[in-house]
Amino acid sequence: MARKLKVFCTPIGFHDAYVAAPSQKAALEAWGTDANLFARGMASVVTDPKLTMEPLARPGQVIKHARGTADEHLAALPKSKARSTRAAPELLTTGKKIKPKPKPSRRKLNAAERALERAGKMYDTAAEAIRRREEKLRRERHDLTAKRDAEIARLQRGLDEVRADYDHDMDAWRDSS
Repeated sequence: MARKLKVFCTPIGFHDAYVAAPSQKAALEAWGTDANLFARGMASVVTDPKLTMEPLARPGQVIKHARGTADEHLAALPKSKARSTRAAPELLTTGKKIKPKPKPSRRKLNAAERALERAGKMYDTAAEAIRRREEKLRRERHDLTAKRDAEIARLQRGLDEVRADYDHDMDAWRDSS
């Protein structure tokens, strides 16, 4: 029998993350945390039917709901600090325009990409050289095996002839005794 699902909630950034799970441990796993958010007071059971409907329809799946609008989030920023130039460069606390930060340099990124490409080519070249040496060694081993087989066959034929002559001579010697 399946365990009864409960709906749990924790704040994640500007969102509340809801999950329908059979236990607090399962909820923590769904949120991807090992920390016991329940013991820290950062997670709780949700009983409001409006908030539990969607998570119960998709058990085990994390459902995020914004805790406010973007305007409400911006309004909640401290008034004494200049707001981020990324979000809205024209917003100012002093009435003057904030000069945007210069575009970051790609120099280090380009150098790292070139280094990675060079290393890849170097190792590909070395691997190809090893592959060619292995192929050469395979041919040498094949040639050696063929030469060995021919030599062994020739020597075996010689041994068979010498043995036949010896056996013939021994038979003749026995008959003469």
